[in-house]
Amino acid sequence: MSKKDYYEVLGVNRDASEEEIKKAYRKLAMKHHPDRNPDNPKAEEHFKEAKEAYETLSDAQKRAAYDQYGHAAFEAGGMGGGNPFGAGAQGFDFSDIFGDIFGGGRGGSRSNVQRGADLRYNLEITLEQAARGTETQIRVPAMEECETCHGSGAKPGTSATTCTTCGGHGQVRMQQGFFSIQQTCPRCHGSGKMISSPCKSCNGSGRVKKHKTLAVKIPPGVDNDDRIRLSGEGEHGANGGPAGDLYVVIHVKPHAVFQRDHNDLHCEMPISFSTAALGGEIEIPTLDGKAHIKIPAETQSGKVFRLRGKGIKGVRSSTHGDLHCHVIVETPVNLTDRQKELLQEFESINQQNSDHHNPRAKSWMNKVKDFFGQ
Repeated sequence: MSKKDYYEVLGVNRDASEEEIKKAYRKLAMKHHPDRNPDNPKAEEHFKEAKEAYETLSDAQKRAAYDQYGHAAFEAGGMGGGNPFGAGAQGFDFSDIFGDIFGGGRGGSRSNVQRGADLRYNLEITLEQAARGTETQIRVPAMEECETCHGSGAKPGTSATTCTTCGGHGQVRMQQGFFSIQQTCPRCHGSGKMISSPCKSCNGSGRVKKHKTLAVKIPPGVDNDDRIRLSGEGEHGANGGPAGDLYVVIHVKPHAVFQRDHNDLHCEMPISFSTAALGGEIEIPTLDGKAHIKIPAETQSGKVFRLRGKGIKGVRSSTHGDLHCHVIVETPVNLTDRQKELLQEFESINQQNSDHHNPRAKSWMNKVKDFFGQ
């Protein structure tokens, strides 16, 4: 019985890339693996057929010979000089195909050098500091290289030896049926070394927990949740690996007067009943100092006055935002008898021509009448 074309077995074109061939084989291997199909005797046949096709087409030299001479290139006495597929399915190393699943990879062990972990520090600042920028110092905990053993983990005067289980690779290969799985060495836990006399300062880890003080420069215009990265100020790397980074996350404290909206500021501005009716001038605070606003006569509660350029210049902005002042007409409290008397007199006069003096009230009442008249 003649063999099927390898490209047809894998279901790829003859000009398929190495990645396409690998992807096609992986799909077929997972589908026809005997462990997944214990009651299907043909599954193992399809599995071996796909494996044979992949072994040829994934090798550049074998693929070139196959493209030129076909199956004859690998038959005894043929152009290939013998059959390269003498090994059965159990002798095939699947780490090349399933390396991305089991964490291994083609060509051997992983490096046991590890980059240090990144750290996060939450920094609270005032609105004024966020607007103008500032420089402050922070104290952060981190794992640093042990000064006693200089990161080796071994007691001074001694040294670590190569792990006899993994040969210093930090990984061991476990055979499970048809699969060859790469795992962390259970003896050295991935370090590739054995320490018979651990350092007393770090208990053999090579790192100790310390606190360090760092200067942080806060640029003007930062806002909530902005991050400032301090490169290399995270945890110290293991086995000579590089240190991680420190991310300083900004949190702006609530302000007593202003509320921030991107680059704009908002504030409520209470004014007296008489100022709202007659007009006047009031003083308000800004981040740059005091400012004055002229209140026109007959100003209603909710009126917004905008002061251009009195907001915040964001980190990524070329201009300042604005300050929005929201007028709140305050009803007087704790009135004296004389104040009550004057207000009663005012209300009596006001009622004589209320439509003229209170146009909004008239409009609202007309809407109410229309509503109930429906």
